[in-house]
Amino acid sequence: MDEPILTMEEREAINNGRWFSSLSPSLRHDILRCATVKRYKDGALLAARGDQPEGWIGCARGAVRVSSTSLSGKQITLTYVEPGIWFGDVALFDGDRRTHDAYAHGDTTILSVSRADFKNILAQHTEFYEAMLRLQARRIRQLFGLVEDLNTLPLRARLAKQLLHLVRSYGVPSLQDGSEIRIGLQLAQEELAQLLGASRQRVNQELKAMEREGAIRIEPGGLVVRERDALLRIAETAA
Repeated sequence: MDEPILTMEEREAINNGRWFSSLSPSLRHDILRCATVKRYKDGALLAARGDQPEGWIGCARGAVRVSSTSLSGKQITLTYVEPGIWFGDVALFDGDRRTHDAYAHGDTTILSVSRADFKNILAQHTEFYEAMLRLQARRIRQLFGLVEDLNTLPLRARLAKQLLHLVRSYGVPSLQDGSEIRIGLQLAQEELAQLLGASRQRVNQELKAMEREGAIRIEPGGLVVRERDALLRIAETAA
């Protein structure tokens, strides 16, 4: 069921998004004024591959799991959209259908700006065109970085980089030890392996090795980072 307004925490997540916070106050106001707040339970479908694009989406709480389905029918996770990130604009620009499925991962809140409102904001704010170009450029840089890592870094280094990213996006202080950071996003090892293009068995081996070295701790409820500097050293190891 849709809620009329964001909570203070959700609004803070949107406003503190690196890209969104760079926009002028008037542009941010017009975007938020047009946006509809929608809340989803874990696993709910937000958009399906092949759908006509109906809106531009910003994640305010939880995460959006973007996935694809293999020829054998297996669902493969490609990425998780974190709070403060906007997506779905490519289909609005080129008019083509959605290319991937999007599901709520955990209880998730999104903002949705209709296609008509999106175009109206573009017409009223020249700044919005430049901002969208910056957003696309950032995505391309990130994509090239991922391809480079996949082809040049060992799994151990790529896993460490992924854990550091999850710490930045979903890290919360551990209740047992304030110097440790718990990754708040609940990911099964299979889901983590899919993000890295590796098997669950290999990822499990690397996680256990990092645990033996004291960098992380594996718990039933998820992962705890004990030594962030240790992960940084692993991530910088190219061979």
